[in-house]
Amino acid sequence: MSAEPITPEISDRICAHMNDDHANAILLYAKVFAKTPNATSARLVSIDPEGMDLTALVEAKSTPLRVSFDHTLENSEDAHHTLIEMVKQARKMSE
Repeated sequence: MSAEPITPEISDRICAHMNDDHANAILLYAKVFAKTPNATSARLVSIDPEGMDLTALVEAKSTPLRVSFDHTLENSEDAHHTLIEMVKQARKMSE
């Protein structure tokens, strides 16, 4: 994967990949980083250099959530590594 700036097109591509292949990771982001432990499912709506927007199902209600990154993402490769690190952190924190 080449390092591209995070444009709306790149955001859409990352979101589609995460929603299709890593739904459990997105739910962990919602529970741990958006501090919504009672979320039952979540989808990644968009990603930008500062953070990501999720929609989570909380008590049968669709709830928008925002998760900020610990640094400003430089590009798509940085986003890839950051999302992986966040899943690892979230798994440790939710054990």
